[in-house]
Amino acid sequence: MKSDFERKRFIQRFVILAVILLAVVGIGIRFLFGGDEKRIAVILLMLAVGLVILFFISYREIDHTYREIEHVSDEMLRVLQGEDELPEEEYMQGTIGILYTNFYKMVTFLKENKEREMSEKVFLRDIMSDISHQLKTPLASLNVFIDLLLDDSFTDEEKRMRVLNESKNQLTRMEWMVLSLLKLARIEAGAIQFDRKECDLKLLLLQARDSVTYLTESREQEVHVICEDGRKLVCDGDWLVEAIINLLKNASDYSTEKTEITVEVEHNPVFTRIYVKDHGMGIAEKDLGNIFKRFYRVHHDVNPNSVGIGLSLTKSIVEGMGGKITVRSEEGAYTWFIITFVHVD
Repeated sequence: MKSDFERKRFIQRFVILAVILLAVVGIGIRFLFGGDEKRIAVILLMLAVGLVILFFISYREIDHTYREIEHVSDEMLRVLQGEDELPEEEYMQGTIGILYTNFYKMVTFLKENKEREMSEKVFLRDIMSDISHQLKTPLASLNVFIDLLLDDSFTDEEKRMRVLNESKNQLTRMEWMVLSLLKLARIEAGAIQFDRKECDLKLLLLQARDSVTYLTESREQEVHVICEDGRKLVCDGDWLVEAIINLLKNASDYSTEKTEITVEVEHNPVFTRIYVKDHGMGIAEKDLGNIFKRFYRVHHDVNPNSVGIGLSLTKSIVEGMGGKITVRSEEGAYTWFIITFVHVD
């Protein structure tokens, strides 16, 4: 996009100033040297030539500057029109260089915002699709159960109780899934700000252990917490407890009865690690890369009421607090989930 307005204005102003300068110089020379017309003409001619040379030099520089500004303007227009290919940054000195630098900062900022907006749309679409897909089965089951209960010929009290219990299980499953998905969506959308502060790590782990006692005791499983008294960790305590609870539930579900589950802490000046160890059925190597995906389940015959979102939620919680979660496992032997927090200070 080119405009000659500034160039024409420069020419007009230069011509006016040149004429005024020649007139003033001419009057001054006539006053100093009297009526020597030839000398006055030579001096004015030399001054005029100098002004012409000055004009072309100045015009060339000004034209170059405006061409650079027009180039930036054209690149801005391309960005506004939504062209995906970004211009290559041009490194220059001076005010034009600053303009280029700020322009490319703006382009990068707009691109990141666009990508973030697109990822949020994709995430929202996927979340809605996941919720819709996962609710179909329990809702269909509930419809069948309600039809059975409404059937006048369905009079067996024991069967009615089984149907009612299964209906309750399906409702609990849907409630857990929706709440977990909402938490996951809020975390990944950045709507939750983790309140990181120094916490007593052992107390948090004991709190998580006590929260799954109803589950582990029913299976005669023992949960051992190995952590030094007074060990501190900078984290959001409530969310870390929820993450550990999810790992303990997973360990309990995929371990046999009368087995041990261990929560162990490793600490050194560089990092703090929390291990959640079980001696259950383990995870096949081909599945290790998928276990943190939403609704991915390794063994579908284990805990059919599970919705397969606990590990995904745990990963989002840990990473949201600046940590990292990994897994080690051997099929038929053990599984270790490892949460690592690197010390920033």
